[in-house]
Amino acid sequence: MKTNENPHQNLIEYIHQLEEKCNSQQEKITMLEHKLDWLQEQIRLSQHKKFGSSSEKTTFADQMSLVFNETEGFQKTDLPEPTIEEVTYKRKKSVGHKEEMLKDLPTETIIYELPKEEQVCPDCGEKRHVMGKEVRRELKIIPAQVEVVEHVQLIYSCRNCEKTAEEVTIAKSTLPEPVIKGSIASPSAVAHIMTEKFIKGTPIYRQEQDYKRNGIDLSRQTMSNWVNGAALAWLEPIYQEFKMALLKRDVLCADETTLQVLKEPGKTATSKSYIWLYLTGNDGLEKPIILYEYQPSRSAQHPKLFLESYKGYLHVDGYDAYHKLPKDITICGCLAHARRKYDEALKSIPKDEQLGSQTMVGKAYCDKLFKIESDLQELTPEDRYNKRLELEKPVWDAYLAWLEKVNPLPQSALGKAVAYSKNQWKYLQNYLLDGRCEISNNRAERSIKPFVIGRKNFLFANTPRGAKASAITYSIIETAKANNLNPFEYLKYIFESLPNIKFKENPELLQNYLPWAALPQECYSKKNK
Repeated sequence: MKTNENPHQNLIEYIHQLEEKCNSQQEKITMLEHKLDWLQEQIRLSQHKKFGSSSEKTTFADQMSLVFNETEGFQKTDLPEPTIEEVTYKRKKSVGHKEEMLKDLPTETIIYELPKEEQVCPDCGEKRHVMGKEVRRELKIIPAQVEVVEHVQLIYSCRNCEKTAEEVTIAKSTLPEPVIKGSIASPSAVAHIMTEKFIKGTPIYRQEQDYKRNGIDLSRQTMSNWVNGAALAWLEPIYQEFKMALLKRDVLCADETTLQVLKEPGKTATSKSYIWLYLTGNDGLEKPIILYEYQPSRSAQHPKLFLESYKGYLHVDGYDAYHKLPKDITICGCLAHARRKYDEALKSIPKDEQLGSQTMVGKAYCDKLFKIESDLQELTPEDRYNKRLELEKPVWDAYLAWLEKVNPLPQSALGKAVAYSKNQWKYLQNYLLDGRCEISNNRAERSIKPFVIGRKNFLFANTPRGAKASAITYSIIETAKANNLNPFEYLKYIFESLPNIKFKENPELLQNYLPWAALPQECYSKKNK
């Protein structure tokens, strides 16, 4: 005969099942809460990107005290509240600015005289004399004017030899070589089209429309051929000289951005190509160089090939391709990128929860380091190196201890910010190795902006040849600007000079056309002449 199972044992098993079910449901609830928090973060961040300010400026004046408590030792609660004094500010008028601005400009003087009959005194009939004058000065703007320049080459012969000799010696006067053979392009025309596009952001098709309104039928295809042909023929040799000088420096910066090339072999029209940026850092030499390089991809082989002969420090962002460069190149990370992660995370938190949050603490560490760094900018590299070890190294140590202690969800905005700093840790601190290095890669981000702004106007390149020409032209123009040159005059000088020298047989001649050579006076910016 069968006996019934123990009812007490059944109850225990049932309780265990309920506990497992509760635990499973609690885990699911926790997971859903985390997912809800993440979605709310994304919604707030998306709304901020769409409607909010893009500034990364710190909005809380007292956030530094959340971490460092610098004012606690000076706090005295028994002092009376200070009285508020109303301060009014009135902008001081700049004295002499107008005269300084106008002094070097050509002046056209127009004199207004009385009519002949009014130059006689009505009281006594004698002729009036000029006793004084009042002068009003105006700034007259003359729009761009287009003229035709005829180059007439005279050919000489001897009349006596023509009559008596079997052969006649003919001599020709010297005629300067054109910037583009078989074309009506002049050095000033090509330089003007380039500066309109690459400085003012006026695409070629808009320039075509402007010329048509002035009665000049100059097609966009013709202008594109001029720009590409002149860039590859005359600017690329200067570009290569820049590159050789760049790779001899000790501190460089690098960055990259996208570019759409419609007719890239083996790729669709909507695919992405890249413009890579390399520029000199804060190494103390007064010869800044800014180079753009077009490449069809974001592969690590491109910076490796460009920098194959370089040995020194390289400031970059967190892109992994830079970490695969040779060991002779010391990679310095960018604290601005690390700080930006906290700034984005902060924008995903409700405003009433931001102050005192872990995200604010992480951002405060970054702000503290930037504040110390800004106070050291006037020091020599050697003194800056020593002061960094004294003042900034302890902050980095405290920051690392905080990173190890805080434990946010990996998929949250704060989790991504913490993970970025941890993953980039050995690169972020490498700037401490040399006083010439910088705490961020903001120098490169500022230098790549002209291309990004121009891209918003011309949108894409038609061919790889055009993309390469654009990168070269941007390099010459931005380097000229960095060296206080007038880009239009500098380009015109290159197009006038290089076709008439044999630099291929004697490359040393190109040294005379670099921005730091003795250039004609008109090549220099009038503001910095």
